[in-house]
Amino acid sequence: MEFHDTGLLGCRRIELTKLGDARGYFARTFCRETFLARGLNPEINQSSISFSAKRGTLRGLHFQAAPVMEDKLVRCLQGTIFDVMVDLRPGSPSYGRWYGTELDAQAGTQLYAPQGFAHGFQALTENVVVAYNIGQTYVAEKTAGVRWDDPGIGVNWPLVPSDLSPRDQNLPLLADLDPAQLIRFEDP
Repeated sequence: MEFHDTGLLGCRRIELTKLGDARGYFARTFCRETFLARGLNPEINQSSISFSAKRGTLRGLHFQAAPVMEDKLVRCLQGTIFDVMVDLRPGSPSYGRWYGTELDAQAGTQLYAPQGFAHGFQALTENVVVAYNIGQTYVAEKTAGVRWDDPGIGVNWPLVPSDLSPRDQNLPLLADLDPAQLIRFEDP
């Protein structure tokens, strides 16, 4: 695996190293020791997938509120998405900034973000399947989010969103979040 800086402290784009021949390829998608060596949380307490049938579907920007914010490793298993992470850690040099990249099943590129980030994606193709490895256990009452179109964040989504949940349409702006939902950035 090759780890690349995204400009957001702690958030990494991970490219797979594919070993292949005429039959196809093999690639490692996760290694505890490799993550530890790069200062990333290697714990996986749950794995989840999501399916989006329509091109243009937008999901996000979601996070779990403090004290159970999540470390996430995201990859696209089918189709192509535009994946976005937003730094929500007050005091972070990259607070309020976002990073987005295409993730597709063919390339296998992944995006990792530590606790304190919101995550969202937009389906760029039909029939998208997205996989998540998450460091913390899901706590339903801590489900939170920030608006996908928050002008204070300014994510440049590649398509006009065509399918959003009512919940995602009504999430608060970053400026209106309860500070108790967030974890303060602490310089390592």
